[in-house]
Amino acid sequence: MQPEPQIPGSPATRERRTVLVTGGSGGIGRALCLAFARTGLWIGVHYRIHKEAAEETLRYLSLCGGEGAVYQADIRSRLEIQAMIDAVEERHGRLDVLVCNAGVASSHLVLRCPEDEWFRMIDTNLTGTYRCMAAAAPVMMKQGAGSIMVIGSYAGWHGTSGQAAYAASKAGLVGLVQTAAREWGPHNIRVNLICPGWQPTALAGEAFPAPEQLNDHVLGRLSNLEDVSRTICHLAQLPGLSGQIINLDSRIL
Repeated sequence: MQPEPQIPGSPATRERRTVLVTGGSGGIGRALCLAFARTGLWIGVHYRIHKEAAEETLRYLSLCGGEGAVYQADIRSRLEIQAMIDAVEERHGRLDVLVCNAGVASSHLVLRCPEDEWFRMIDTNLTGTYRCMAAAAPVMMKQGAGSIMVIGSYAGWHGTSGQAAYAASKAGLVGLVQTAAREWGPHNIRVNLICPGWQPTALAGEAFPAPEQLNDHVLGRLSNLEDVSRTICHLAQLPGLSGQIINLDSRIL
């Protein structure tokens, strides 16, 4: 006798472990969606404007046996973020992992950074991440467990010439993550920040380093995106890891 198909909202579907990846339409986000799909989690693929790319991520998931759905939201809007989290909870009754990957980058010297660009970086990368975490935490508290992985940057630790606003927004994530880890630890919610290293994505753009510019990498090479995404997926599911800043290339923090 064949098992009954699972439909949205059915008990069998609602028991399945879930992950929501913000910025899942391409680059690091897409690689993360695929890594989580291979472990059997149901994937929420978030996008802001690139709907076709998000749907392409979903097609890739199906090729490796994964399942999921796409969700549109601007992480600069608290209401849109809350609506997205509510939709995932309504569909599955839970949210096990949140990966805060969505972000923007820019290149401006400190004295030449337009004020509106400064606010855009902070509102998206720092405050947008805060909005996502704050919307997801109550769901995780109700279920008694959860994992939040925030994608940070080496620039948040050491700064990068020409990336004042970006580095400042990523530096702020360190304090946010470690504070949330302390506050939410009693609820069994783990919060960690991961620095994935340089990856050949649209976000890196022209700032992506040439091989001769890797003197700060003690191995003299970049990290591999597939290895990085698998590692983040693994770390997200470790029950005893929280409040940590983890660098996934060979630069020394």
